[in-house]
Amino acid sequence: MNNKLLVRFTVTMTLVALGLLAADVARAQAPGRYTVHEWGTFTSVQGGDGKLLDWRPLQSSALPGFVYNWNRPGLNVYPTTVPLGLKAAMVTLQRMETPVVYFYSDKTLQADVSVGFPPGSITEWYPQATQIGPSLAWAWTNASPPPPDGSLRESRVTWSRLTLTPPGRAGSGLADRLPTDTQGSHYFAARVTGADFVQTDAAGQPGGTNETEKFLFYRGAGSFKTPLQVTMDAQKRTVVANTGTEKLAHLLVMRVKAGEGAFAQVADLAGGKTRTVADGDRGWKRFPVAQFQTEIGAQMEAALVAEGLFAPEAKAMVETWRDSWFTEEGTRVLYILPRSWTDGILPMTLDPRPDELVRVMVGRAEVITPEVSAQLLKDLTQAQAGDAAARQQAKLAVQKLGRFAWPALTLALGPANTNAVAELGFQLMVDAGRE
Repeated sequence: MNNKLLVRFTVTMTLVALGLLAADVARAQAPGRYTVHEWGTFTSVQGGDGKLLDWRPLQSSALPGFVYNWNRPGLNVYPTTVPLGLKAAMVTLQRMETPVVYFYSDKTLQADVSVGFPPGSITEWYPQATQIGPSLAWAWTNASPPPPDGSLRESRVTWSRLTLTPPGRAGSGLADRLPTDTQGSHYFAARVTGADFVQTDAAGQPGGTNETEKFLFYRGAGSFKTPLQVTMDAQKRTVVANTGTEKLAHLLVMRVKAGEGAFAQVADLAGGKTRTVADGDRGWKRFPVAQFQTEIGAQMEAALVAEGLFAPEAKAMVETWRDSWFTEEGTRVLYILPRSWTDGILPMTLDPRPDELVRVMVGRAEVITPEVSAQLLKDLTQAQAGDAAARQQAKLAVQKLGRFAWPALTLALGPANTNAVAELGFQLMVDAGRE
């Protein structure tokens, strides 16, 4: 493609993207219409036998410094005394990652939003919450009377008296108030939509301030099951099983290794059903990692739009998680969780009630394959015996595993997890987290 054609193509695609954005905003902000959209991810780790693994990631996707957590809860909520905050101390089965809530209205509105998380704990949030729980200082000690601060005993985040302002009515002032930071760059991809500006008004309260964002953000962790089990059979084929009663949609089975990515699609999986996805199936598509990211990213965006997200929202979600989903080496399955499952795990109340509420949660099942476990144990055993090359190999393996190193080591070591081999493995993991 010559330079003139490339410029023309780029301009055309930009105009198409802007046109889609304008169309989405126009549809959401039709006269008298109030729309709320949400997306997020639930991440679990499984062994090749399909058993969920407890994990405590010492590495996590970085967030901007302005995001609140239990070391810095704001609004006079008592901070936790647990080193590094509540999340770093939690060993759980699930990580609830980056749900964001968008609002679309044709006029400025006042709104209250509350999201519960009964089987887990909310660990980060932004903007400043009116109430947040559970508070370690109170909920975990059954203190009485109720907490005197802005925290709750139950697992819930509440934002009261939010001001929602459509971009067309905001002028330039609100955009200038959006917080910035040099870390947690993936957080900011979620802003590239036509959603309303969201403002809090807490400046008159102890520890409170006024804040502006394009969405509500929260994260958490808990121990509960998602309805997808992934196993590796004797022929090293991937078997996906829906352990729930409702259909799972848009399953993407993928592997990333040595600069190459491959994926296969399963359109849907009915409740109680299984499907075997063999490496030799013609449905598999293989690409160099850069092209793999483009191809599978487009598939994921299409799936999110099919579930009700606007195109810019779907793109924002994929851009937020592109590096983690499509670059990290490993075997994983992405899929869309049923809406009723989401409503049960994360009950949401909105006042006023929107004309439309779309909630799209992606399940991520990260699989530690038997091959990975066996090789990791072999390298660690040889390294502990003094093999320098094996030690380097084990170090690289732990680095590639990243935040999944904890469950991978636990699975690989098995009953041997109290000996010198285990000590070496976990030391390498701690060292990788510091580098």
